[in-house]
Amino acid sequence: MGINAEKLANWCQQLGWENVLNKKGLTYKKLDDAAKSQINNEASAIDYMLKANSSIKRPILETDKSLLLGFVVAEYEKAFL
Repeated sequence: MGINAEKLANWCQQLGWENVLNKKGLTYKKLDDAAKSQINNEASAIDYMLKANSSIKRPILETDKSLLLGFVVAEYEKAFL
């Protein structure tokens, strides 16, 4: 089961597609330069991430009040304490 396009688009709008796309992960790194150059805007990034869910940076945590990207202890403490 993957992510739906609406939720991914919402994350990209709130966090920026450049932050949601995990360029440090193996999925992205395995792409050739031509394929990487095609991922150059939000629409193309969303399309790619829908096809390759493992290219989405993790964790992404949705709370009632915020959207947290990555694991930053201070941000989690602020959200839950």
